[in-house]
Amino acid sequence: MTICPCCGVKSVGYFNDGCNACGAQSVGEPLPRPEHELPSYGRALVLVAMGTSMVGMFVGQLVLGFLKHLPGSFSFSSFFWSLANAGQTAAWRIKWGMIPATMLVLVAGRKLYTSILSDADRFCGERYARQGLRAAVAVCILTGFFLVVSVPGRLENRRLSIEAGYYAHVHRLDRAFLEYGIRYHTLPSDPQDLLKGLPDPDGSLAAALNEREIGPLGPGAYKPSGSDLAALPQRKPRPLQGLVIRNASVDAPSDDALPAGWSLTNYELRLAGPDKIVGTEDDLIVRDGVITKASEAGPGVIGSTASSNALKR
Repeated sequence: MTICPCCGVKSVGYFNDGCNACGAQSVGEPLPRPEHELPSYGRALVLVAMGTSMVGMFVGQLVLGFLKHLPGSFSFSSFFWSLANAGQTAAWRIKWGMIPATMLVLVAGRKLYTSILSDADRFCGERYARQGLRAAVAVCILTGFFLVVSVPGRLENRRLSIEAGYYAHVHRLDRAFLEYGIRYHTLPSDPQDLLKGLPDPDGSLAAALNEREIGPLGPGAYKPSGSDLAALPQRKPRPLQGLVIRNASVDAPSDDALPAGWSLTNYELRLAGPDKIVGTEDDLIVRDGVITKASEAGPGVIGSTASSNALKR
């Protein structure tokens, strides 16, 4: 292969009759190859730079993660678990950058290292190239290891976050029932009446009643009950023995007296669990503010305990 020094056209053989492209004529025989050629460090330098950059990126994120999870004491176990948590944090932070980096190491890095081994006369720095490639592979393995180890914990945290968000809607419903009872002295006949009778400036109550959040409220999912104390026979107060002191405010109602028509009401609400399917074991039973799972709640008579306590009083 001969390259024309005038126009740069490549051709096989020598320019005996001149260049086919520009017509330039050779003025002599081509120079012989040098007896000694210095080997190239270029490919080894690429592998070293690849390994160094990947190690620096991982170590930097590891240090930042360790500072975030500083151990409470200087014991070996605390230091070890803090370092493990820092490794998981670092792996998840650089995961998107490690995917193309791993492909680059497996394909381009291995090819470069193989070419250095196959032509040792032209390329030198085989030892440095091997160390750079090993460092890059080690970072890929460590990142993958920490990602795999932390997957169960991440899934559990995601489950807990979803469950916490779900329970927030349930507690919002319970607070709405309480506010409704305080304002109207009774509970609504339908949960949708909560939106009509209570203000909802932030929209949290509407979100809690949304079927996409807590599942559909099917027939029989909401059961209110209670006892009307106004209909119960009133007991006469015991007369005071001794001197009766009268003042001007004797006819004023006491703060502890129950207003007329006040009802101590109870309710039971069955909500779909995180699977949003009513009738499964993860359904939630809300009884007068107490939230339990359907599998743990057991059969309950709505308002029996609270009503009996109210009658006893």
